[in-house]
Amino acid sequence: MVTVKPLEVEGKYFTATTVELPKTTLLTISNEVGYIMCAALDVDFFDENPKLKQRNVIAGRAEGVRTIDQLLHAPLAKVTDASREQYGWEVGMTGKEALLRIS
Repeated sequence: MVTVKPLEVEGKYFTATTVELPKTTLLTISNEVGYIMCAALDVDFFDENPKLKQRNVIAGRAEGVRTIDQLLHAPLAKVTDASREQYGWEVGMTGKEALLRIS
């Protein structure tokens, strides 16, 4: 099942997407600038692949989360170079903090 819902964070709006798969759930919170996601996202892939690095993907990854609320409040374990350089994202900041920087 796929669930897509609007999500308000301090007056800013994002899209929360949950994809239920066998033995795992994919979670994302996004807007038109970037997104955060559960550990299913391979952030390093965006930075290590030259073609993808040129896209300047704004993305971060939290680990061990099972709900959108947990994703919002968990510390980010990885962030792309572009998100660090363009929006000041850092490993350890919460998903909420990161999202507010791209709103």
